[in-house]
Formats: sequence, C-alpha cells, structure tokens
Amino acid sequence: MIGRLFRRANARRQAVEDLHVALSMAARRPGLYTRLGVPDTVEGRFEALCLHAILVLRRLNHLPAPAAEVAQDLVNSIFTQLDASLRELGVGDMGVAKRMKKLGAAFYGRAAGYDSALDAGDTDALRTALVRNVLGGAGDGAGLAAYVQASDGALAGADLDALLGAGPPFPEPDGFAPDREAEGAIA
Repeated sequence: MIGRLFRRANARRQAVEDLHVALSMAARRPGLYTRLGVPDTVEGRFEALCLHAILVLRRLNHLPAPAAEVAQDLVNSIFTQLDASLRELGVGDMGVAKRMKKLGAAFYGRAAGYDSALDAGDTDALRTALVRNVLGGAGDGAGLAAYVQASDGALAGADLDALLGAGPPFPEPDGFAPDREAEGAIA
C-alpha cells in the first residue's frame, strides 16, 4: 500500500516537473524576444516564465480536483527553481529570503492584474499591464497582448490530462508580431 502511495506521489511530481519544463520552454521561445519585445534579460525571462505560469494557473483554477493541488505543486516547483537560481548566483541565505518575498509579491500582483484584465476582456488594461511588467515600459504591447489572449483562449479548451500529457497549447509567438512592413507603409 505504501508503495502505491509513493508511486502516485512520484508520478504526480514527475507530471508537475514536466509541466514546469513545458512552461519554461514556452517562456524561452525566441519569438517572444525577437518579435514581441520581451527583453532578453534575466528580468525579461522571469517575466516570460511568470506570464506563462499565470496563464496555466488560470486554467488549473477553473478545473475540478485535483487541479488545485497540481496548481499548488506547480507554484512550489517554480519558486523552488527561483530559489535555487538565486543561490547559484551567489545570493546569501538572508538575501534569498528577501528576494523570494519580493518575487512572490511580484508574481501574485501580476497574476491579479492579468486575471482581472483577461476576465473583463479589457485589452487596453492587459496591454498596459504587459508593457509595465513584461516589456519594461517600452513598446505598445499589442502583439504581446494578442498572444496572451490567444494563449488564454487555447488553454480554455485544455483539461488536466491534456495539460499534464501534451502540455499547455501555447500558440507560436511569431504569429502575433506587429507587421513591420505595414507600419512602414502607414508612416
């Protein structure tokens, strides 16, 4: 009996780790940085990871049990990785705790902002939040907002088995980039 519990725990842990890897891969897609304006910096990569995690957590929060447990395991996995990354960068124990508290506040603040904009269908509020948080105040965020809305829509059709099996169905970011030629023709 204990063996079955451990097997289940290990299978769930592996499924959450695989989901975390899928989020990390989605957050590293080159089009986010080259076409949608996400800065290719430590902060930009943190923002891209948070954005994708928040989108998946939104979906998990709308699914029946055990999705809430998976959501909590995913958050734990993400923050464990962030903690380890800070330690690898040489931040001391006292500094890690302070930075993790700030990162947690930033993550949940962004989640609340993105959730409210997406729930209300308020593209302007979403763009404003994305420009401020993800793009560092640069650009108009139209392409990134369209990508986020399309991602949220694609995730709305995914059940827990699909998220844990095939992974989150994020669209390719390149398809949401502003058309540079059309912008030049208008000017």
